[in-house]
Amino acid sequence: MTKIAVFSDVHGNMTALSAVLEDSLARGATEHFFLGDLLLPGPGAADLFSCLEEVNASVCIRGNWDDCFLEVLNGEVDLNDPSDLYLTMLVRHIYGEMKYSDIMKLKSWPTHDVIEIEDLRIGLSHNLPNKNYGGFLYPTNPQENFEALFDGNELDIAIFAHIHRPIFRYSNQEQLILNPGSVGHPYHVWEKFQKDVRAEYLLLEIDETGVKGTEFRKVNYDKAFEFQKAKQQNHPYLSLYEELLKTGRSYTHDYERLETFHVDSVYKREAQHFLAQLKSEKK
Repeated sequence: MTKIAVFSDVHGNMTALSAVLEDSLARGATEHFFLGDLLLPGPGAADLFSCLEEVNASVCIRGNWDDCFLEVLNGEVDLNDPSDLYLTMLVRHIYGEMKYSDIMKLKSWPTHDVIEIEDLRIGLSHNLPNKNYGGFLYPTNPQENFEALFDGNELDIAIFAHIHRPIFRYSNQEQLILNPGSVGHPYHVWEKFQKDVRAEYLLLEIDETGVKGTEFRKVNYDKAFEFQKAKQQNHPYLSLYEELLKTGRSYTHDYERLETFHVDSVYKREAQHFLAQLKSEKK
């Protein structure tokens, strides 16, 4: 029997990731599959990659926030756009804590993979196999959207991430569709559920007969400790990260809220200097 810990959407939250991996090992996980968005907006950096190495994660998928990190390093941003300025400042904050080997590793991760365990073919992706961003697979979307997870592949199970909600559902042919939820950034639209921001992951058990069990785990972790780490590091947009830890809400595309940090701040000047530094490093 194979017991797999499937997890994703860490979003720079090292405290939550440590708690999830500790829980998975305590429950006998023999494999670890990571489905993307390791970095940002939290302060975790090289320590996150070390965690994946410690559990010998056999699958690592690149998520859309990981792509955003790489795009900033390539200078593919417009600092007049509040979201791009926000991302650039977050990348600037962790860049000095990153190892070159980890950045190269991140670039090498695929956006999807197909593996076989026992007699089952399992598709793994951050969002769609050919598109790791966008809201196509939000849980309230039509069934036909989820059928796209199986296009061009003879899969028995499709596991995706990105939407930060645990999912158990079926395709029209009753293939299994799973989502492990989010380690570092759980979120629910329903207000009464928003206070539950425990770290989420999935334990998937497969034996010679098929899927023996699916257990959606929620793990408590020390959010105050995670916030204090960010505060001690002078993490930019600190109050936004505090709100994310408490409610799961993010403000990546909330231009009005982001602009309250940008008016009369030095963020844009610091971001320009950082991009110039990156450009000079490539010469």
